[in-house]
Amino acid sequence: MDKYYLNREEAVLVIIDIQERLVPAMDRGERAIRNTNVLISMAKDMDIPIIVTEQYPKGLGSTVPQIEENLEGAGRFEKNTFSGCTEGVMASLHESGRKKVIITGMETHVCVFQTVRELLKQGYHVFAAADAVCSRTEENYNNGLSLMREMGAVVSNTETILFDLLKEAGTPQFKALSKLIR
Repeated sequence: MDKYYLNREEAVLVIIDIQERLVPAMDRGERAIRNTNVLISMAKDMDIPIIVTEQYPKGLGSTVPQIEENLEGAGRFEKNTFSGCTEGVMASLHESGRKKVIITGMETHVCVFQTVRELLKQGYHVFAAADAVCSRTEENYNNGLSLMREMGAVVSNTETILFDLLKEAGTPQFKALSKLIR
């Protein structure tokens, strides 16, 4: 059951390839951006490390401005592989000492899927935020989520992740962060 529990001291947020030239082709791209920003705000407020990857930025552009403006202090890694588990990303995860990885990004069935698969292979517990990932087609999106679930990832959503990390209502942190999802 431990794989279903999120604690802020164990968590890392990994954002996969939400880039300028990818977003226009995505089904549900704006939803993924909005919910990724909620998770970024949550991570900052809870001192959860943030790691960002960019797939071939020379060709696909940088992280979209709507997210980029919120990423001060995040670990950043360029990649040419589809998996986000580059040497730099894995070193950063290892240095954090945290084993629960919250994933957002694109595309669900390619880079997100391959990153999740590698993280699971390396012994991490992975929480894929289904409303903060996207693909060009609904079929590919659903296939990616299904594959991740079958491999052992927890396919969740932004609200469930947020409230699981908050643990209790009535705190100043709850009041501030719950406003993000209204």
